Amino acid sequence: MKKSLKMIFAVCALALTLAPVRAFQFPDVAENHWAASQINILSDEGVIVGYPDGTFKPDDNVTRAEFASMAIKALGQEHTKVAQPVNFTDITSEYWAYQAIQKALYFELISVPEGGGLFRPDDNVSREEATTVAVNALTTEEISPAKALEVLSKKYADFETIPNSFLIPAGKSEILNMIVVAPDKVKPVLEPYRPATRAEVAAILFNMREQAKLNPNAKLAEAMRKKTGEGYVVEGATVQGSIGTIPAGAIVPIKLTKYISTQTSEAGDVYTASAPYNFTTKDKYILVYKDSNFKGQLLDVRSGKWFIRNGVMAIENSLITTFNDQTTTFNATGELHKDRNWFMKFVRATLKGEKLEAAPTDVVYMRLLKPVKIDLTNGWIYED
Repeated sequence: MKKSLKMIFAVCALALTLAPVRAFQFPDVAENHWAASQINILSDEGVIVGYPDGTFKPDDNVTRAEFASMAIKALGQEHTKVAQPVNFTDITSEYWAYQAIQKALYFELISVPEGGGLFRPDDNVSREEATTVAVNALTTEEISPAKALEVLSKKYADFETIPNSFLIPAGKSEILNMIVVAPDKVKPVLEPYRPATRAEVAAILFNMREQAKLNPNAKLAEAMRKKTGEGYVVEGATVQGSIGTIPAGAIVPIKLTKYISTQTSEAGDVYTASAPYNFTTKDKYILVYKDSNFKGQLLDVRSGKWFIRNGVMAIENSLITTFNDQTTTFNATGELHKDRNWFMKFVRATLKGEKLEAAPTDVVYMRLLKPVKIDLTNGWIYED
């Protein structure tokens, strides 16, 4: 009997282990909703979010600003820096979606008249606008207006009313099987001017992301490429997909920016440093870029004294500021020491206590206390 019970428990445990983890299910999105899969996947990944009451409201609309933010997140480019922003007359740099809108412009998902203009951030995004953004994210074969009309006429009841501005994007989207139409129409319609619903937006973004993995446009392709270069190879660093990991215990170099010494410095003093080289994997993928900044404090400082002891200096790093202005934790410790031959070590240890010092040009090697995960496409460090 006991043996049978053990087997039953083992089978149950195995079943729970192998059962797929379901994405979050909104109470107002039924399991058989036509866009439930896309909504749940993108919500689970933080691309789209629900409301404070826990609902998703799939039939509500989405503003142009909200859609720009969602599109950039769906493409994984929320950490991209834009050097030359475009000025708009109806939004400022303090606007909550300003950076996302600038990134959407940089990646050519949207366009504005030269010199800026109106963005209309609070207007609802139309089905035409949302579909066009999805197509703009891709590298596609060129088609003629006649070809686009031919493709669309075979399926959509309102093909004759499609505006010229939407004809090519709609045709390309149809060829790629990306057009989103709720399956409750007798014959599908494009309805380019109608505001897109939140469910439609989720499906459009999901289709865009899957296609962009295969054929991103030129700027996205460059942004999504893992960056390589020469530098200091971090032993034990691994790569999985676009994520690099520096393991706990890895040794990395930092270059101090000011002089420290066991004779003049004190425990608790703050120091700053920089990366003297790129930190790379053995395959030359860049983990941390040269000149990234570090900050920490002197942990233990004891001066060297004659006939008593050699100097002791331990340092503890806590923060890193990367080239893309991200400041996050980078916990590591290190000790200053001097490499001497056996005779000088004996002299220093028994007669004159060793004085330890590091000049701004000196490199100190640190041992990482916790693993660090980095997006190899843009240098962004994933925080706990």
